[in-house]
Amino acid sequence: MSKIQPANRVNSVAEYYFSAKLKEIAQMNVEGKNVINLGVGSPDLPPSEATLDVMCKQTRHVDMHGYQPYTGIPELRSAFAAWYKRWYSVELNPDTEIQPLIGSKEGILHVSLAFLNPGDGVLIPNPGYPTYRSLSTLLGAEPHDYNLTESNQWYPDFDALEQMDLSRIKMMWVNYPHMPTGAPATLELFERLVAFGKKHEIVICNDNPYSFILNNNPLSILQVDGAKDNCIELNSMSKSHNMPGWRIGLAASNAQFIKWILKVKSNIDSGMFRPLQLAAVAALQNSTAWHETMNTVYARRRTLAEKIMQALACTYDAKQSGLFLWGKAPSRCPNSKTFSDNLLYDMNVFITPGFIFGTNGEGFLRISLCCSEQKLEEALRRIKK
Repeated sequence: MSKIQPANRVNSVAEYYFSAKLKEIAQMNVEGKNVINLGVGSPDLPPSEATLDVMCKQTRHVDMHGYQPYTGIPELRSAFAAWYKRWYSVELNPDTEIQPLIGSKEGILHVSLAFLNPGDGVLIPNPGYPTYRSLSTLLGAEPHDYNLTESNQWYPDFDALEQMDLSRIKMMWVNYPHMPTGAPATLELFERLVAFGKKHEIVICNDNPYSFILNNNPLSILQVDGAKDNCIELNSMSKSHNMPGWRIGLAASNAQFIKWILKVKSNIDSGMFRPLQLAAVAALQNSTAWHETMNTVYARRRTLAEKIMQALACTYDAKQSGLFLWGKAPSRCPNSKTFSDNLLYDMNVFITPGFIFGTNGEGFLRISLCCSEQKLEEALRRIKK
């Protein structure tokens, strides 16, 4: 057994930061430390009552437990199309331009497998979601950072992009509203991204799970005329509908791109549990009032998160949207990892260090709003004390 080694690709990436850190926090809790976790963006509130009712009712039917279509059930595809029309004013053909996914994180893998050959270049936001880089690396593609900076409001510098060698770039990952910085999406930004992709024959992939959180104007890159020609949008019900563990998302694009993604996906999984899909149909019909109620809760939590940032002498942009608060650590902070670990070990409060999102995230911290007001208040009390 000593001669057995893993595939080389396993040595090209590390265990996902949160995977390792949450094991450490779990052990601290076993030891009675009572850690307040302000790290992971996993909504702690339940889905709507209608969603839960459909799930419970449908699960009891005897004919609900078999394999499901690789393309998702027609009811779900139609519901996704209606959802995009209602909230984003985007027309999608439910039969050809939508692929339901087992969460949008799965979609990052499927899209990458469908488009990237070993050696192809991929533009990765720095800072940005670590999975864009790790999956590109696992597949033998070459990640190329493009810088997002506080001085440019965390938007791409298109002049700098034009100066890069783009000859081998096949794909560009973007994510607005942006995680981790909370920079909001704008139609002007999406128009420039679509035009940039077309000019250089680059597939633009917008990962869009945060557009409903503390944001009154949900936007999609597919609102731009001609965007379907070279863009793919991933979306998810995890954040917008309080369904992170349900693992329901979609890819939307032109019919040819969706066919290629399906070709990959159909060789990897066997479809989602049918009651899950029917419950998602109900969730996609949630009222505007339901979403407003969720944002009222997040707004109260955001106020407490801002107080925590202030207590830590961190600065932040009040115009952020999304599920997190991104703050700049004080100059006395040696680095974000040390600052985060000191909070964890000295105060039993975990706040995500910015370095995990890329070199441009160093010196910043991220607070998740997926925590009750009581726990946020307790975290604030510990830090002040």
